[in-house]
This record gives sequence, structure tokens and C-alpha cells, in this order.
Amino acid sequence: MTADGYTGRVRPPLPRLARFTWRTLRAEWHSIVVDPARRLARRGLSGLLLAFVAASGVVFCHDIAQHPTGETWVRRLGGVQGDLPLWLALLRTPVSLYVPALDLPVWAGITQVFLAFALAELTLGRARTLAIAYATTLAGTLTARLMIAAGPGRWGFGLPPEVGHVLDTGPSAAVVGLFTYLAVIRRAPVVFTLTGGSMVWESLAVPNLAGREHLVAVGTAIGLGLLHGRGKRRRTAVRSLLSGRRPRPAPPGPISALPGLLSASPGLSPVPPRSTLAHTGPAPVPPPSTPAHTGPVPEPPGAAPAHTGPATAPPAPAPVHVPAAADCPGDGRPKLSASFLER
Repeated sequence: MTADGYTGRVRPPLPRLARFTWRTLRAEWHSIVVDPARRLARRGLSGLLLAFVAASGVVFCHDIAQHPTGETWVRRLGGVQGDLPLWLALLRTPVSLYVPALDLPVWAGITQVFLAFALAELTLGRARTLAIAYATTLAGTLTARLMIAAGPGRWGFGLPPEVGHVLDTGPSAAVVGLFTYLAVIRRAPVVFTLTGGSMVWESLAVPNLAGREHLVAVGTAIGLGLLHGRGKRRRTAVRSLLSGRRPRPAPPGPISALPGLLSASPGLSPVPPRSTLAHTGPAPVPPPSTPAHTGPVPEPPGAAPAHTGPATAPPAPAPVHVPAAADCPGDGRPKLSASFLER
């Protein structure tokens, strides 16, 4: 019981382990099976071109190698050995992807080749699938040459010279490399255990050249899988830094072109840039929107002509004579004079 009065309950590890295993297996099922199946339904059989080519090539080389003459030509075209010159081994390496081991069941190898190339093509694309298959196969071939060149007795790394006459692994190194690369980038521990773990067990149970080349292919695929996506992020970061430091060019204006024109004309001094011109006079007055009317205002048609002379005062009214009391007779009514009547 804690200081806050809360009693913490420790969950049993078995249910947590079961939930973790279920989430991991479900995520791996979606990434390894469901997503490629959706892409196959969207793209059709064209998404399995490399798988069909690889499986057909293995079947063709196996059928030809069943005859003595065909076996000789298969060895000449795709047989890679440790005692061959380096240029010849590099030239035969692409064809060796279709040359199976004659002492192994061919149909099991064809199934593995088809599944590996099909999943890789649907997940990675054709170009990256070919690149990963060739890189893992080439890494195993070159490492085997280094082991033979080192000789026996070098902390278990070297191999005796007699191993140089043994044929290379063929398509098995590419298959192991593709499965391991997919397991790393898709976070698929089950697939990784089935491929990498089986190769480790093979190299321990049967220590031969093929087992060592398979281990080298697994290590190469793990390294390439860990570097997956980092190149794109690095290019994006470098591109953003370069675009941020790049100065923006000033837009060309009419003033920027005047110095060159004036310098080309004799007797004219170049005009300084717009930013260095200083205004010394009064501020300019913006022109009016409509011109001012300076003449007489036109009169509308039908109106009376206006008086243009000096203004005259209106005539004064005539004075009104108010009779006095003497002019009124006895009845009190005023008596109008003759002059008023005349008026």
C-alpha cells in the first residue's frame, strides 16, 4: 500500500505476454500477408513478373543441367567458384541467381524463390528487389573469396583452398537476403526467426561454404534493412538546408537597367540605384481626379438670362399720410384730403 492509500496490483506476466504476442502476430500478418495481397489484387498478375521470371529461370536451368552437355553450359554461364578470376565471377553472378544446387530438391527451392521474389516485388518494387537480391548474393560470393584467400587457421574465418572448386549457393543467398530484408523493414520477428535462425542452425550443424555465405547474406540484409529510409530523409534534409540558404535573386526593374544603358551612352552619367536616390524638393501633389472648371458655369436651356450689370435697390414705397386730429370733424372720423384721394 502506498502513501496515498492506493494498493498497486501487479498484473501477471502471462496475460501481458499473450497480448503482446497476439498484437505482434497480428501486425506481422497484416504487413507480410494482407498488404501484399491487397497490392496484388490492385496490380494483378503484373505485380508478380519477377517471381515468375525467377521461378521459370530456375526450372529451365535445372532441366538443362540434367544432360551432360547442358550441365557444362550451365556451369560456364552461371557457375561461380572461388578459384575463378574476379571479373569472370562478377560476370557470372547475375546468371547464378537461376542456377540451383543439384543436390537439393528443386521444387522446394522453386517455391522459396517464388515466394521471396513475389513478396519483395509487391512490397519493395522491382528495382529494389533486384538490388537487394544481387547485393546479398554478391556479398556472399566476395566474402567466400576472402575466406579462401585468408586460408585455414585464421580464428575460424579462413577456408582451405579445396573449397574454391565448390559451386556458389545460387539463388538461395538471394532468397535468404530478401526474406531477412522484408522481416527487418516490416518488423516481422517470426519471418526473421525462420530465415536468420535457420541459417545460423544450418551453419552450425553443417559447416560448409553455403552456410557461411548464407550468414553473410543475412548480415548484409540486416544492414541494408536498418539503413532503409535514411537516405531519403538525409536527401530531404540536405535539400531543405540548401533551399533555405540559397539567396533569392532580386526582381529586375526599370531602374536597375538604367545604369547599364547610361554607361553605354557617351556623355551621360549613370543613375544611382533607386535605394540611394534622395528626395530634395517639396512633396509632389497628386493630380486631381477631374480638371477644375475655370470658365462661366453654363446655364440650363430655357432659363432666363442672368443680370450681369450692377445690382439696383428696389423702389421705396410711397409715404402714407396719416391725418392728424385737426383734420377730423366732430364725428371723430378722419377727413381724407384731396391729394390722398387723387392718389
